[in-house]
Amino acid sequence: MKNIKYILVVFACCLFTGCMDEDWDTPDTTDAFGNKNIVETNIVTIKSLKDKYTSVINASSNSYQEITDDIQIKGRVVGNDIQGNIYNEIALDDGTSSILICISQGGLFAYLPVGQEIIVDLKGLYIGGYGKQAEIGTPYTNARGSSYVSHMSRIVWNQHFRLLGTADPSLVSPEIFDASKVKDATYLIENSGKLMTLKNVQFKNGDGITTYAPEELKDAANCVSREITGFSSSNLVVRTSTYADFAAKPLPTGKCNITGIFTRYNNIWQILIREESDVEEL
Repeated sequence: MKNIKYILVVFACCLFTGCMDEDWDTPDTTDAFGNKNIVETNIVTIKSLKDKYTSVINASSNSYQEITDDIQIKGRVVGNDIQGNIYNEIALDDGTSSILICISQGGLFAYLPVGQEIIVDLKGLYIGGYGKQAEIGTPYTNARGSSYVSHMSRIVWNQHFRLLGTADPSLVSPEIFDASKVKDATYLIENSGKLMTLKNVQFKNGDGITTYAPEELKDAANCVSREITGFSSSNLVVRTSTYADFAAKPLPTGKCNITGIFTRYNNIWQILIREESDVEEL
């Protein structure tokens, strides 16, 4: 009787193994991120895209519009959420301009590091302005009934982009911010969203004690804006999330170079530092 049971067990195991060998191959994970079926067909520059939708982006009511044309953009990631200060967004630059892409997913830096080139299939996505900052995503309506372009789901995003090669951060370098044009409306429109560096400046509250983003000073967006000496807060600030890894670090006390994604909120430049090392003490 024991021999019969043994034979049955061996037979079942062989049968199970045969099924696994035939139907349960190791899954292909090469497409865990992105859509390999996207083919480069109709690339437009980010500048031309923003020019086409300029009335939507620069509307005073955070308006947005669906992109119905079968077009794509191609560029390199210049900013992501690596230290938690840029929330659910990447900044994409193609050499002509830059734009923010809103994605409802954390840890974007893991597969979209700085220097990673991607194609984005735009048809079916939405473009708009939040505080006149150009963004791509999907519509969202908040509890107050206000609608604006915001974070698309991870599933939607995965259908609309393709990774191109491996990341090469050496191909990404910040432009120098022209401080003399801080109030220039055209300069603001043309450069918002770019990776830039503000050189040889000092934090107004840089006393070695004041931190980037203490909880008690956060606004409704869980952020704190810090002033730069020589600039009005109505023109330019450094904006830090209380969730940033460096939120509790003290502001530099002396002169420094500040690199980050230079976004806008209406007519105010808001510098989003990507990581603590973006602030270079001189």
